[in-house]
Amino acid sequence: MFKDNWIQTLVELEQKGEACIMVTVVEHKGSTPRDSGTKMLVTRTGCYATIGGGHLEYKAMELAREMLAKGERRPRIERFNLGASLGQCCGGMATLMLEPVVQDKHHLVLFGAGHVAKALVSVLSGLPFRITWIDEREDEFPAQLPEGVTKVVSDDPVGEIDDQPANSFYLVMTHNHQLDFELAARILKRGDARYFGMIGSHTKRKRFEYRLRERDFDQQTVDRMVCPIGLAEVGGKHPAEIAVSVAAQLIACYQDNAVVDAKTPSADKHADPVSVPHS
Repeated sequence: MFKDNWIQTLVELEQKGEACIMVTVVEHKGSTPRDSGTKMLVTRTGCYATIGGGHLEYKAMELAREMLAKGERRPRIERFNLGASLGQCCGGMATLMLEPVVQDKHHLVLFGAGHVAKALVSVLSGLPFRITWIDEREDEFPAQLPEGVTKVVSDDPVGEIDDQPANSFYLVMTHNHQLDFELAARILKRGDARYFGMIGSHTKRKRFEYRLRERDFDQQTVDRMVCPIGLAEVGGKHPAEIAVSVAAQLIACYQDNAVVDAKTPSADKHADPVSVPHS
């Protein structure tokens, strides 16, 4: 898909947290498809604007997607002889800069806007997350939200789960235990969460496990629910302390490129550092 308005597209990609490479013709000599300063944006699945088409553009897209796949963060300079190396009839020389301008962000769906959730959003605002923050109570949300946070006031929080993208992170910390349970059941039923954590104690977990098995969830599926949440090494019951503990667990999850499971060795040591009520 091609768009000429690459500036607007760049804004949209930044809002979505979708990684992209900006390709710029920084120098041209002789006959080339486009002049210096021409730009295009390349994502893993799309291309926006154009540097003239043909083999040069194909090669630029190939290199850009290679950079995205490797997670490269530094710009690259590539020089092309359009006739000798790329077989284009124009025959000039083009120098391209391939620059990562938007980095991937992980999508977190956060249910509940209480004290711990507010502290957590503050901590996560400096990390590579875009957050969909859901609560039934509009007056619980702060007046100002950090960049990358989308507020959703919904009278059907459970129904919001169906609209979330695959491989999202989920955190449940509402003011209502029954709502927590229904959210847990719907998230586990989807079966595609990168991480699913719920605030609460070991006792709460045991009760929810029993109820989930009554709804025919198998033990392997139930084990995907992380409860209690947070790292045991980061203790404390102050909302900010809990937020740091939970954020650390989320970081460990995305850095390890693994799905956290309540029965994995890493999760076993995440004992209940914060047996707190919903907040």
